[in-house]
Amino acid sequence: MAYKILVALTYFLAFVTVLPLWRHSAWWVRGLDFPRLQFMIMALLLLLAEVIFLDFSEYDAWIVTTIALAAFCFHGSWILPFTRIFPPEVKPSRHNDPKNKISILTANVLTTNKNYKGLLDLVAKYQPDVLVALETDFWWEEKLHVLETDYLYTMKCPLENKYGMHVYSRLELEDSAIQYLVEPDVPSMHALVKLRSGVRVRVHFLHPAPPSPTENPDSSERDAELLVIAKSVSDELSPIIVTGDLNDVAWSATTRLFRKISGLLDPRIGRGMFNTFHAEFWFARWPLDHLFHSEHFTLAHIKRLPYFGSDHFPMLVALSYDETYGTDQEGLIADEEDLAWAEQKMEEHAVEESDVHEPGKESA
Repeated sequence: MAYKILVALTYFLAFVTVLPLWRHSAWWVRGLDFPRLQFMIMALLLLLAEVIFLDFSEYDAWIVTTIALAAFCFHGSWILPFTRIFPPEVKPSRHNDPKNKISILTANVLTTNKNYKGLLDLVAKYQPDVLVALETDFWWEEKLHVLETDYLYTMKCPLENKYGMHVYSRLELEDSAIQYLVEPDVPSMHALVKLRSGVRVRVHFLHPAPPSPTENPDSSERDAELLVIAKSVSDELSPIIVTGDLNDVAWSATTRLFRKISGLLDPRIGRGMFNTFHAEFWFARWPLDHLFHSEHFTLAHIKRLPYFGSDHFPMLVALSYDETYGTDQEGLIADEEDLAWAEQKMEEHAVEESDVHEPGKESA
């Protein structure tokens, strides 16, 4: 009986391991990109159980054990970069000149969550330069209005569909725009943020809809939005930051494709997963809230902040603008197949690089 259970579980693990290699965008395929850590743990437990309970004089035992070992190694290879044993992709800051520093707090508030005081307390404690609040409606806009005493620059798009977005900034915002790039009810925000030193940083705030049976049946809308932004920033020489709840895990093929096309860096590489969702389920958490940046920046600080009633933990990332020190930082490199795949995904929704507002371009 134990043998049959172990065999069944091992073949199930093999199935959910192989299926995401299929580039189909259906939610039930792409959703399997998320629990790679859980699958890795499952593979390890199966491997230990098989070593204990199986009879290795039988050929079948070796097959089953090999499958479990291969699954453990495969999922581990995706997770490894988000551990401290992997070399960091982004250098730690060598100084913290406040004039060249920018700290961004990203918080998916959960529209139905009413603990606005919890978020305001976090803002008061950590004093970010920029607050990006997602899933904000008119009620949340009213409650966050008190921030405008200190956060003089704002972008507001309250919506009742869980895709509202608000940006509050101590730093000056220039050439800002709100766009609906792929879906008519899912906004993105684009602007220049002027650091205290006068350096202007191109920023994009995103919250594409996830692939799920209750949202979009497949991931094509999310993928198209991420990749058109990636294509838009890929040839830029100015400092860039892209942040938000991307509704995709850091280790997925799509997020890796975004990093390859954009050329942006991930400060979590070599430092940790910083799982932000689901805040209430410790056994099912993934890194859905992201910040990527150009090589102009080094990392001053990264921290997952405490729970305040949302299904997401907030994330706080502080970067230092240091172009000279950061110039040799390098992320993932796109090849011809990556470029073609990205173009294919954008063509599915007829969205092009030229559709994206490029802050500072007209005035440059």
